[in-house]
Amino acid sequence: MRGRFDTLFGRLFGVLLVAIILAHLLAFAWFHYYGPPPPPPPPEFSEAFDEQRPATDPRINSRPPRPWFGGPLVPLTFQLISLIIAAWYGAKLLSRPIQRLSDAAERLSENLDSEPLDESGPREARQAAHTFNKMQRRIIEQVKQRSRMLGAVSHDLRTPLSRLKLRLEQIDDDKLQGQMRQDLDDMISMLDATLTYLHEQRTSEAPQWMDVQALVESLSENAQDQGADVQATGHCAPLQVQPMALRSCVNNLLDNALRYAGQALITLEDHREQLIIRVIDHGPGIAAEQREAVFEPFFRLEGSRNRNSGGVGLGMTIAREAAERLGGQLSLEETPGGGLTAIIRLPRI
Repeated sequence: MRGRFDTLFGRLFGVLLVAIILAHLLAFAWFHYYGPPPPPPPPEFSEAFDEQRPATDPRINSRPPRPWFGGPLVPLTFQLISLIIAAWYGAKLLSRPIQRLSDAAERLSENLDSEPLDESGPREARQAAHTFNKMQRRIIEQVKQRSRMLGAVSHDLRTPLSRLKLRLEQIDDDKLQGQMRQDLDDMISMLDATLTYLHEQRTSEAPQWMDVQALVESLSENAQDQGADVQATGHCAPLQVQPMALRSCVNNLLDNALRYAGQALITLEDHREQLIIRVIDHGPGIAAEQREAVFEPFFRLEGSRNRNSGGVGLGMTIAREAAERLGGQLSLEETPGGGLTAIIRLPRI
C-alpha cells in the first residue's frame, strides 16, 4: 500500500480523494441533522393522531429548530475550502520537484562543482534527481579529461616547438630564419590563446563587490606604461561581479582596439539598473554584417595569420563569453566618425 502512494500521481490522487470524501461526509452529517423535517401526514390521519396523542408527548416538535447556519451554505463552503486546499497542496507537489531541478540546473550552469541534487521525494522526483546527478558527474569527468588532455597537448607541442627554435640558429639564411621563427612564434601564440580560451570556459569564481572604476583605470595605466595611447573616463559605484571574468573581458577588448587602431578610449556610464562600459577606437571598424561573426572562435576578417595584423581570432570570443558569465551583454557598434565601439552592459542586481 505504501508503494502506491510513493509516486507523484498517487500522492496527488490521495490528497484529492481524502478532501472529497471528508467534504461529502460533513455535508451528509450536516443535512441529516439540520435537514428539512419529513413531509406532514395526510390531514385526516394527522387529526386522528393528534386527538389520540397527549399534548405533552415529547415526540411533538422533536426536531430542534433550524438555526441561521443550518442551510446548505456551511457544507458547501467547507467543500469549496477543502478542494482549494487540496488543489493548492497538489500544485505544490507537482511544482516542487520541477523547481528543485531548475534551481540545481541554474547552480550547475554557474559552477560545475555545486552540490548534487537531494534524491528524495516521490519516485519520479527521485528518478529525475538521480539522472541529474549522474549527468553532473559525467560532465565533471569529461571536463577533467579535457583538462588532462590539454595539459598533455600543451606539454607535447611546446617541446618540439622549442627544439625547432633552437635548430633555427643553424640556418645561415637570415631571411628564411626570420620567416621560420615568425611561423613558430605564431604557432606558440595560437597554442597559448587556445589554452587560455578553454581555461576561460571552465573557470568559475564567486561574485564579489569590486571597484570597476579602479580596474578600468589600472588597465589603462598598464597600457600607458607600455607606450599605448589609452584613456579612461567616467565614474561608477562598486558592482558585484566575477573579477577575473570582467578583467578578461575588458582586457581583450582593449587589446583588440590597440591592435587595429593603435589607441583606445574606455568610458564608464553608471545607471540605476546597469553599468555600461564602452571601449572606443577610431580604427578601420567592422562592417555591420560581420559584427556578429567576429565572436565566433578563430574567425578573422582577413586571411593573414600574422598576429600583428589579425591575432588568433579568440579575443572577441573570450570577451563575449566573459560578459555572459557576468550576466551581461557585449555588442559592437560603429564609432561616430569611423571605428569600432565595444559596449558591455552589466546589470546591477
